[in-house]
Amino acid sequence: MNEILSKNDMSFCIPQAFYGLRVAVLIPCYNEEVTIKKVICDFLDHLPEATIYVYDNNSTDRTAELAYEAGAEVYNESSQGKGCVIRRMFADIEADLYVLVDGDATYDASASPQMLNIAIEQNLDMVTGLRVTDRQDAYRSGHVLGNKIFTSLVRYMFGRGSKDIFSGYRVFSRRFVKSFPALSSGFEIETEFTVHALTLLMPIGDIETAYVERPEGSLSKLNTYRDGLRILNVIFTLLRKERPLFFFGILGTFFCLSGIFLGIPVIMEFLRTGCVLRLPTAVLATGFITLAALSFCCGQIIDNIAVARFETRRLNYLAYPSIRKMNDR
Repeated sequence: MNEILSKNDMSFCIPQAFYGLRVAVLIPCYNEEVTIKKVICDFLDHLPEATIYVYDNNSTDRTAELAYEAGAEVYNESSQGKGCVIRRMFADIEADLYVLVDGDATYDASASPQMLNIAIEQNLDMVTGLRVTDRQDAYRSGHVLGNKIFTSLVRYMFGRGSKDIFSGYRVFSRRFVKSFPALSSGFEIETEFTVHALTLLMPIGDIETAYVERPEGSLSKLNTYRDGLRILNVIFTLLRKERPLFFFGILGTFFCLSGIFLGIPVIMEFLRTGCVLRLPTAVLATGFITLAALSFCCGQIIDNIAVARFETRRLNYLAYPSIRKMNDR
């Protein structure tokens, strides 16, 4: 299940249902002294009942100091990388609902009540803030194209999911957070969010949120090409783990077609002359067909293991109460 709602469809008030649930706002930070105070104050204004957690990732500026002054609970994570910080946050923090947002002041804090409201009313495990902007500096055309390509790739490989898999603005249920393995160490963690939700058949939704450029003096830590390659690697690694029959089926098909392409001329020549004149080509074709058979067999075996893993992970996910059940306490 995946639904997209615009901000105009939702009320801007904080629903009474929030009062019975513990809400944690998670802000992973690295050198965000220019923006962190504003981010914290904005979320305290719109979610006064929430607890703000800032995890500083070895900043060399005054990020941690300013976050503490603004009213957040501040901790440090020494392992470098956004994925490492989020892994630590998810392990440490106990809450019923989690709002994850970057500390760069590019996301709209006023959308958080709507995102929480959607999660509660529709009993969703993840709500993603779809970035909407008309500012060139906020969302560069190259990043927009890359996002569309990777999002389409994930949707094709794993099924219908979010239209913005790289959004850093999300709401999670407790059972999402506590069942999430958090294997990635960098920005590719955001891709892992979507794949985790899709593979465990979680109900998820989207809402359009305003997105603005970083203020002057604030620098992005994203390396377009390096992080793009890491994200691509994570997508194919997760495909191999979560859908091994599909992954090895593609490899097997490639090897099979290659073997047929090389082998047909050899076979035709043998039928015509009774001799195998191109022995190296015949050996290569045989090797490709053998690899195809091995790929299909490996895919089938590993797929059986993946099904057993899925059942275990799904049961672990279901062991935690849903938002609706927690809200009825």
